[in-house]
Amino acid sequence: MSEVKLVLSYKETIQSKLDERTKELIIHAKNASQNAHAPYSSFHVGAALLLSDGEIVAGANQENAAYPSGLCAERVALFKFGFDKRDRYLVKAAVAVPQIKGENLVPPCGACLQVFAEYRAMQSTPIEIVLVNGSGKVLIAPDIYTFLPFAFTNRSFKYFI
Repeated sequence: MSEVKLVLSYKETIQSKLDERTKELIIHAKNASQNAHAPYSSFHVGAALLLSDGEIVAGANQENAAYPSGLCAERVALFKFGFDKRDRYLVKAAVAVPQIKGENLVPPCGACLQVFAEYRAMQSTPIEIVLVNGSGKVLIAPDIYTFLPFAFTNRSFKYFI
């Protein structure tokens, strides 16, 4: 058995040190969190996707009394992109949880990471992920695979054929 060593590449910073386009994307994600439907968890999350042509697509989490029928903010935005914008590709995504303060940051859940990985495999270019909290702390990962290095994608099927 061979040993696998994973190197997680990311950087932590604060919002004021970011480029203007990333700051704008974060603002869209924070604003989207205000449209969350979260009557059960009170956990408001916003996501914003930067597309290759500069357009921004946003989404917020949508809960439902018939759990798990709701969707996370990331998948709301990703499925909007997948339905309407497939002639472009994803450059960057910001995920904002403004109610979280201090040092804590909230990454996308496993289901959202899997959906990100599907689009990442289709476009063959990295999707930068930006996490931000209500205190302005930011984590930037150069690619979705930082969070899900062994993603199951359409390329995984070759092992089953």
